Amino acid sequence: MTTPPRREVLLEFRRVGNAVKATALDPETLTEVSVVGPAAGGQEMLRRTVLAKLEYVLRRKAAAAT
Repeated sequence: MTTPPRREVLLEFRRVGNAVKATALDPETLTEVSVVGPAAGGQEMLRRTVLAKLEYVLRRKAAAAT
């Protein structure tokens, strides 16, 4: 199995009360996704989650384009 090429992704973490909103943006496709999680959950957990969601959305967009 080949791994997909690495791409640039912009990440933003914004605390909102007891939660943190993590946003990921793919600058090539201008696709943006967000997740919200507990502030106590840690930034690394939110980073992995938002990157997985971005990959999912990009795969769905690619499949819909074919």
